[in-house]
Amino acid sequence: MPWSNQTGGGGPWGSGSRGPWGSGPQPSGGGSRPPDLEEFLRRSQDRLRNVLPGNLGGRGIALIVLVALVLWGFSGFYRVEPDEVGVVLRFGKFIPPEVQPGLNYHLPYPIETALTPPALRVIKTDIGTRPVEDLRRGTSMRELPEESLMLTGDENIVDVEFSVLWRVKPNSVGDYLFNVQNPEGTVKAVAESAMREVIGQSNIQPVITGARQTIETKVQELMQRTLDGYHAGVQVQQVQLQKADYPTQVIDAFRDVQAARSDLERAQNEAQTYANRVVPEARGRASKITQDAEAYREQTVAEAKGETSRFLQIYEQYKKAPGVTRERMYLETMERILSDTNKTIIDTGQGGPGVVPYLPLTELPAPPARTQRGGTSSAGGNQ
Repeated sequence: MPWSNQTGGGGPWGSGSRGPWGSGPQPSGGGSRPPDLEEFLRRSQDRLRNVLPGNLGGRGIALIVLVALVLWGFSGFYRVEPDEVGVVLRFGKFIPPEVQPGLNYHLPYPIETALTPPALRVIKTDIGTRPVEDLRRGTSMRELPEESLMLTGDENIVDVEFSVLWRVKPNSVGDYLFNVQNPEGTVKAVAESAMREVIGQSNIQPVITGARQTIETKVQELMQRTLDGYHAGVQVQQVQLQKADYPTQVIDAFRDVQAARSDLERAQNEAQTYANRVVPEARGRASKITQDAEAYREQTVAEAKGETSRFLQIYEQYKKAPGVTRERMYLETMERILSDTNKTIIDTGQGGPGVVPYLPLTELPAPPARTQRGGTSSAGGNQ
């Protein structure tokens, strides 16, 4: 029996004429009725017919659906730029292989979607500086001390600004897209961490002067190991140190120290140059004196040996004929002594040769010329 016809006790849900939800049937003249699904579908069809031009009917609707399917199919075409690599996702899952640059096709959305990351582009990330747009000066670099100031191994502070050139590792686009949420931020954080580690193991003087290439190599190797551990799909191409200097607050004092160190090195170089010039000369003179002394010694010893040998030979002859030897020695000695004299000795004794002495006037030397006060030269008499 319908619950609306019950009287008396009001039915199983209470007194009066009430329905199962606590209220009785509504009068036909007022109130709201529950929505009718068939009525709703009929009204929707009527509205669709009013919108479609010409009241196309079933064939028109089929044609529209066909065109929509064609357009949906053409939506799968996509283009990969020369510096990009395409990645196709089927229901959100990566489907290898990677798609090369050019025009390509994938199943329309929502079956497949395509991503085109710049996998062939070399990206530059700066640490310690940031480009700032200025209407007057154009693009300028702003320093970031919170990134560039680092502590060295000898407890000094150095200001390091550098850049990292990196790209997506070949055949690792999937790792680049899905293993790291923010690849560029990750590369920057890893680069700053690696540089701080390398600087923390080095002294400040090599960092500022001659160890830049070594530092770049160490930072690149450490970054690559860390990113490979993250499976980030990133390849570090190069690390470039842009600046490695003392902080701005102490740069003047540092320049004074550098100038003093340069003066010290210059003085040492000048002293070394002087020593390199003087010491060889002194050694040469000492060697010459030593060689002269040795030559004099050899000469003296040889002469002494020769005189001794000569004396012994003369002595042997003297023992054989003493008189002849004495006369011979006398004559040789007088010949050696008088050989440079300009004198002639004539024996005028009784047994002499009887030579008539004469004066060779033509061979006498002329007296030197004398100059008079009047400027006239005279060779033999008064004027």
